[in-house]
This record gives sequence, structure tokens and C-alpha cells, in this order.
Amino acid sequence: MKSIRLREGKERSLLRRHPWVFEGSIAKGRADPGETVRVEAADGRFLAWGAYSPTSSIRVRAWSFDEAERIDAAFFARRIARAVALRRRLPVASDGVRLVHGEADGLPGLIVDRYGGPDGEHTLCAQFLAVGSERWKATIADALLAATGCTRLYERSDASVRGQEGLPEVAGWLKGEGATEVAIREHDWTLRLDVATGHKTGFYLDQRDNRAALARWVRHFGLKRVLNCYCYTGGFTVAALAGGADRVLSVDSSAPALERVQRHVEDNGHAATCSQVRDADVNATLRELLQGGESFDAIVLDPPKFAPSAAHAERAARAYKDINRLALMLLAPGGLLLTFSCSGGISPELFHKIVAGAAADAGCDAAILARLEGAPDHPTTMVFPEGEYLKGLALLKA
Repeated sequence: MKSIRLREGKERSLLRRHPWVFEGSIAKGRADPGETVRVEAADGRFLAWGAYSPTSSIRVRAWSFDEAERIDAAFFARRIARAVALRRRLPVASDGVRLVHGEADGLPGLIVDRYGGPDGEHTLCAQFLAVGSERWKATIADALLAATGCTRLYERSDASVRGQEGLPEVAGWLKGEGATEVAIREHDWTLRLDVATGHKTGFYLDQRDNRAALARWVRHFGLKRVLNCYCYTGGFTVAALAGGADRVLSVDSSAPALERVQRHVEDNGHAATCSQVRDADVNATLRELLQGGESFDAIVLDPPKFAPSAAHAERAARAYKDINRLALMLLAPGGLLLTFSCSGGISPELFHKIVAGAAADAGCDAAILARLEGAPDHPTTMVFPEGEYLKGLALLKA
């Protein structure tokens, strides 16, 4: 077994069971991509077993902090079974579930979602995002099928982050085959997705509970005119209509996504006239609506990742501030703003400050109705706070 020796004082994070070792923390040692290595403190003490990545700034991702544990097929079977068992205990109102959430489940570089299907059979969709999970892909695939009883596993390892690991982008059936479009039930709604062409693994399951919250608040406050920005396939649009909204304008720059918005509206029993879609840039649309004298009772801002890392935070902060300022200006008094950031480089505290600055520039104030986060099947653990990538605020404009 190859060893990685850390520099003096660089063992503290691993002693707290944080799973990452950065390039600058290593004094000596190297290995092949994805190879399991023994990570040692400067004095030779055992710290962790991890997967080595020669090209990433995160040189080692820890599998285990137990010196007696072997990293083998049985290890992955145990970790996956534990992750699946946790999801069975969680209150998930959907047959679309995040089964494995990377570091939070002790499986760095692995994301797995399970989606229901009209034939009663489920489809797994997985992303292998690091060389460690890539090296064990066949073993992990077998363990996933064994733990879930599923027979279909589609791979969506086509994220650009794989380039940092020296890996090519890959997509296609890993186990089984069949239609890539599936329908799921979420709360009382039917939503469709395609694991081959949808964003990430096909759908944003992390916003499940926030969609339900929007429906409740639209109903409670009697909100009728809703603007859904960066709408993707219209999950928040369906939620707003379910809550009693009369009119929802959904904006995105993807024509195929907007086609699904209208399909979702009709699938869930709402009149097509209640929903309008606009294939356009959100920032430009917000400005046009403001110039046209429009106003809305509720606005959802769920933009893509503006800051993939802390190095991009300053530029992303300006973008977040601008769209929130425009949205607050468009919002009617007493209206509801749901605003989100999925950028790992933007902390919840910084996001709060950005939105507060946007409110000041918009010349208004707002009460915080709730602080929002990802659904519980996307857990954030005590030792890995970086897992809290999705953060949001529900605001009532004064």
C-alpha cells in the first residue's frame, strides 16, 4: 500500500474527519489515479485511507478513518447499503430520491439518484466525478443494484469537473437499458425528466421541499401573479399553480426545458392559459419587465452556479446582487421572494449579505420568512460543511 505523508500541522482537518487533503498539505508520496493510499501525519501516524488524484488540487479524498478497514468490494457494499437505509427513514414525498450524496455518505465523488417509472420499475442515475469513484465504478454499480433491487443504471459522468481529475466526460447505460424518460410523483404532482438529457442526473431533487413551501405560501398569502426565473422544466411553476396562482411567467434560456414546463402544467390539470413561458436571458427580462411597469406577487430566483469556488465569489456576488435588486423592485408590496444560490463558493452568511445589499439598493426592506436549504436526502454533515451548497431565503417585501 502506497503512503502519503503530510506536512507538519496539516493533519488537523483529517483528525476532525474532514475528507479532503489538498495538494499543498502533502510532503511526499504519490500514486496512480484513484489508487487507495495510506495517509499519514508528519510523524507517521495513520490518519485515513483515501483515493489519490494526481491532477486535482484535492489530492486525496478519504474513504475511511479506520485503520483496520479494508477498501474493497465489501466496503462499498456497506457504505451504499447504509446510504440507502438512511433514505428509507427520511420523510421524502417523492419517488425521485437522492440515494448517495458524495462525501456526506462517505463516498466522495459519487452521486446517485433513483427515479420512479410508469411501469413501476425504477431507474438509477449516477455521476462518477472523481478518480476514486471512477476506479471502483464496476464494483459500485454492482453494489447499487444489489442494495436497491433496480436493474437499470444510467451514467451521467459528463460534468466538466471530471476534467480536473484528468477524466473524460462519459454518459450512457452502465447496467441494463430502456427508455431514458421517466415520470416521478412529487407531493401531489407528476413531473417528467430524461436521465440522458436533463441537467445533472435529470432533475433538481434538492428543491423538492422548497417547491412544496412555495405552494403553501402562495395559498396562504393569496398570491396570484408569479414570476419563475431560471425555471428549467417548471417545478416551481407547477408548485405555484398548485397553490392557487392565476398566472405564472416562466423564464429560461432553454427551449426544450420550456416545452416541458407547458407539458407539466397540463399534466397536473392546470389550464395552459395560466402559464406563459419566455425563452430569454433572465437579467434582460427582469429589466424589460421593470421598464414595462410589471409587478408580481411572488418571484422565484433559482439561478445556475455563479461561483463554483471561493475564488469566483466576488464576481458571483455582483451577479446575485443585481438579479435580487431587480426582483425586489418588481415585487409588489407584501410579495414573496424565494431566492437561491447553489454556488459552493458562496456561504449562507455571504448570501444573506448580498441579498441585504440588493434590498438596500432597491430601496426596500423585507422580512425573512424562512431560511431554505436542500431536501434532507441531500444531507449536510457536521464534518463536511461544504456539502451545504444550496442555500436560500424566503422574503416578504415590506
